[in-house]
Amino acid sequence: MENYLHRANSILARVHELAGISEDTTCITRTFGSPAFISGCSKVLSWMQEAGLTARIDNIGNVRGRWNSQEPGARTLVIASHIDTVRNAGRFDGPLGVIMGIDLIHYLQQENIHLPFNIELIAFSDEEGVRFHTAYLGSTTVAGSFDIELLNKTDSDGITLRDAIRTIGGDPALLADDAIPAEEWLGYYEIHIEQGPVLYEEKLPVAVVQSIAGQQRIRVKFNGVSGHAGTVPMEMRHDALCATAEFILAAEHYASTQKEALLATIGTLHIADQASNVIPGEVTCTLDLRSSDGNILKKARRSLKDIASQICHERRLTADWDLIQKHKPVECDTALSHLLAQAVTAAGYDLKNLHSGAGHDAVTIATVAPVCMLFVRCYKGISHQPLENVEVPDIAAAIKVSDHFIHRLTEVYKKR
Repeated sequence: MENYLHRANSILARVHELAGISEDTTCITRTFGSPAFISGCSKVLSWMQEAGLTARIDNIGNVRGRWNSQEPGARTLVIASHIDTVRNAGRFDGPLGVIMGIDLIHYLQQENIHLPFNIELIAFSDEEGVRFHTAYLGSTTVAGSFDIELLNKTDSDGITLRDAIRTIGGDPALLADDAIPAEEWLGYYEIHIEQGPVLYEEKLPVAVVQSIAGQQRIRVKFNGVSGHAGTVPMEMRHDALCATAEFILAAEHYASTQKEALLATIGTLHIADQASNVIPGEVTCTLDLRSSDGNILKKARRSLKDIASQICHERRLTADWDLIQKHKPVECDTALSHLLAQAVTAAGYDLKNLHSGAGHDAVTIATVAPVCMLFVRCYKGISHQPLENVEVPDIAAAIKVSDHFIHRLTEVYKKR
């Protein structure tokens, strides 16, 4: 375990180093295409090269390092996570999995192990979807499912995704060339902090992920009539902000009635032409719906759209409802997860299976390859904010489990 603690401390040092690359000097923010993002990619690229990988940055900004097997026709195991962040982020969400992957491959190479498959380590460029409000840009490109219509999407400054890709040195016309063909995949392995409190409460370092919740993101724009705050009587107003406020509470109430099966979150709110003395005439909010049951997710979207329509009818407004993104619930691969579970017990830890309410790049990769995930304990389950933290012994545990997993996977494929 002493060697694993040494490796964990080295991983933690790199996590801190990457966290120092940010758009903001007071917090961690590294969104797709920003100068800090470009600098972060360059840093991860150098680490991959130091680990002996053939590394490059592809057209969507994914940093990719490859270790090829000597076996003819070998398929590819992808180990990956992401290096973009939300605004005012924690330092472990995404980067921990990437940096652990670099360590894992480095030590495998030192063992002179003969792999029956290729390993490609990927630091995905955009999992959070902060800048263009559509997640998984990096992993959909690798999976071959990138929607070219997204190239026309604009950020808050009016910059298109197409132009942002060019800014980072990519070519939007070549995105399809960066996909790994479905027949070349062996599988996908992701290490990620739990972002929930179960492991912390149960005093366990790691868990095997069984499934990942489905997710839908909707942009709702309430269209009222702006007016003077001092002259329009209350009963004659068409206040878009009041309608939005009513909808926010209605969404909370709807999800609370089935809290074991559904989560609903209003994450952003934009008041057009806002001023303290003007009745809001246009307000846009985002609705995030999550469930492990696809039917519940579909019903929730329809029901909340009806609720928004009813609010608008009563308040004499209209609403535009735009489904930005949707992903079905994903079941992790049984065979890979079984090997991962064996690795957990072989490493000396109690086995825990968990469901992920958070979305991960594994969701998009699951459309072309079998996926498995390992969760790592984080402090009180806190994530997406600066208090996010992972202890060295838990990083060491995850590395030990990952070593066992790769060795077991190697033995399985040598017998085929």
